[in-house]
Amino acid sequence: MNHLFEINSTLTLKDIASIIQEQKQLVLSSDAKQRIVSCREYLNKKMQDPNAVFYGINTGFGSLCNTQISNDELEQLQYNLLRSHACGFGDTVPQEIVKLMLLLKIQSLSYGHSGVQVETVERLVYFFNHNILPVVYEQGSLGASGDLAPLAHLCLPLFGEGLFWMHTPNGYQQHEAKVLQAEYNLPPIALQSKEGLALINGTQFMLAYAVHCILTSQRLSKQADHIAALSIDAFDAKLEPFTKQLHAVRAHKGQVETAATIRQLLEGSAIANRAKEQVQDPYAFRCIPQVHGASKDTFAYVASVIETEINSVTDNPNVFVEDDLIVSGGNFHGQPLALVLDFLAIALAELGSISERRTYQLISGQRGLPPFLATNPGLHSGMMIPQYTAASIVSQSKQLCTPASVDSIVSSNGQEDHVSMGANAATKCLRVVNNTERVLAIELLNAAQALEYRRPLKSSISVEQFAGEFRKQVPFMDADRIIHVDMEKAVAFLKGL
Repeated sequence: MNHLFEINSTLTLKDIASIIQEQKQLVLSSDAKQRIVSCREYLNKKMQDPNAVFYGINTGFGSLCNTQISNDELEQLQYNLLRSHACGFGDTVPQEIVKLMLLLKIQSLSYGHSGVQVETVERLVYFFNHNILPVVYEQGSLGASGDLAPLAHLCLPLFGEGLFWMHTPNGYQQHEAKVLQAEYNLPPIALQSKEGLALINGTQFMLAYAVHCILTSQRLSKQADHIAALSIDAFDAKLEPFTKQLHAVRAHKGQVETAATIRQLLEGSAIANRAKEQVQDPYAFRCIPQVHGASKDTFAYVASVIETEINSVTDNPNVFVEDDLIVSGGNFHGQPLALVLDFLAIALAELGSISERRTYQLISGQRGLPPFLATNPGLHSGMMIPQYTAASIVSQSKQLCTPASVDSIVSSNGQEDHVSMGANAATKCLRVVNNTERVLAIELLNAAQALEYRRPLKSSISVEQFAGEFRKQVPFMDADRIIHVDMEKAVAFLKGL
């Protein structure tokens, strides 16, 4: 197995999943190094012109863009920029997302349109490879001019300031970045003109959240289908709504795919193939292809936008060596990500919403199942209260689905008069991801319990194997116990699949 990944021109979501899961080390390709070096050399030549004025390179920032900075103050300007913009607040960003921020910043800088030193990018690569993860805070970014505050915290350790997480046998612990020189022999990087702005202008905070959320969403989408198939047999629901011809005449890709998946998962099920008394099932079962499928289609669209952003240059200004251009624009604006992060949260919340409804039906005492799936209802409450928990979580997700992207607050004395709020969309989307995973775990807990009341009938080989693996972690509940423990095990089970 190759444990090196070469940063070059294109990075896919599949690549990122492989890098993270297989703990690959990054290395800059020779082409990437040459692009970075050529851009830096070009910028150095441009800066020799005493009359040259370039935004953010030898001027102030934001509404201070008309204030020119002398050449002998340009290095100090970079440090001032990062220090002054390190205004993050709130909870710390999870380490796995900080690592994605490093990867995505490296990728964006590797195209050679940002004017940074190759030494700066190599230091970020070193941080990634050695799990030196800067401490970043959730709050502070407006999602334009990029993720200024969180990216400032990400880059402070380049010159020995700020905090970073060090991995120890007892987990991650915070340390001051000034120890990097003694602990890792990493002297502070001497930042050159434009580097500060190149480092903090960009969408890598919201993009890292987006990457994490879409990869997890794709996993949860598959797991939702497996859990739904288990619930179908547990509730003794009909397979008629999954008939191929039915979906051919409303051929949304996700819908067709979901129906086919359910048919495949329940193929050969004795429970599914026996005669049913009911004419129809509740929507939470009958409309699984339509609801799960619409979320699948959303995930596919969101993934396409995220992959475009992964392979984009999002700082400002941008340097085009071959065209002899230094252009100031708005590639840092997070609107594309803000919109899809809101969309992603909605699609995820709907997976959780329909899942909770299936849980509710399973505990309702219908179809030959005991009330609350308790062996002795009354003395035992069984699965009564996990549904309360699922309902509470689903309600919270609905509130979190209020879009962040429709808001904008003027900043920088009116110079930055429309912002994306993509960072807020990102952090709340992660909460919806986690909420949906927990709701699906509760459905799995209930469906596995309900299936036992169908014995001696068996479901399909696929569903029985899935339920059997789960039973190794969470046994049948024949008497009341602390269900929180089972719920946590169910979440761990889904994370491990």
